Amino acid sequence: MTTTVETYATLAEAARALGRGAVYLGGGTIVMRDVNAGTAPARVLRTTDAALGTIRTTGDGVSLGAGVTMADVLASRDLDFLHPVARAIGGPQVRNMATVAGNLFAPHPYGDFAAALLALGARVVFAGQGGARPVEEMLRDRDHAGLVASIEVPRPRDPRAFGFLKASRVTPKGVSILSVAAYLPREVGRIRGARVAWGAMGPMPLRGQAVERLLEGQSLDAATIDRAAAAAAEGLDPPTDPIASGWYRSEVAGVYLKRLLHRMERG
Repeated sequence: MTTTVETYATLAEAARALGRGAVYLGGGTIVMRDVNAGTAPARVLRTTDAALGTIRTTGDGVSLGAGVTMADVLASRDLDFLHPVARAIGGPQVRNMATVAGNLFAPHPYGDFAAALLALGARVVFAGQGGARPVEEMLRDRDHAGLVASIEVPRPRDPRAFGFLKASRVTPKGVSILSVAAYLPREVGRIRGARVAWGAMGPMPLRGQAVERLLEGQSLDAATIDRAAAAAAEGLDPPTDPIASGWYRSEVAGVYLKRLLHRMERG
């Protein structure tokens, strides 16, 4: 199949042209694989809009242009809380190309950065649409989501409240067996507003609601961590792929959640 590449000067123009079976080319780590395999749609769209590469601080967070790469994240002091996440994604070549918006659309078992954004309660702004949508809502409908313009990421007031851990057979940059991100803000020693998100434990990054319920209102101590670890895979149905079986993912989820929570407990 012949693939035609269309280049637009602005994101708005690309968004208007996106229909009719076209696919958007961001960093290329996903789309170019399909192009090389001959399975990409006939039309591939890209844009040279400089706004896509901007990182801008806001009142309580950071706004990332959809085209910001993992390397850009690592180079930004304002995004230091996301450095461990970006560092775990691929090698230098991948990090130089992979974008934050592209990671939202990455198929299983990819999407580690999206899991972190889900745990943080990020919001997604789409080209030509008003307002911002919670990333959780966007992930549920990502096949029809539209063209991402930017992502609004709340910055944790306490850096110890956010943590991320990835399990892979090739450490640290291999494809995920699973990844887990947690945002556990505390008031007077008690967790308030617990958010836990899993990568590679479903067809897309998912909230660990059973774990969140167990953590909410509790102190992050050994007993609480043990209870959370025991319920790590509750409500999840992890897929089987060449990296790991669903059974194995369910078995080790509690191990990695426990490691992450103990790390966060120590601060």
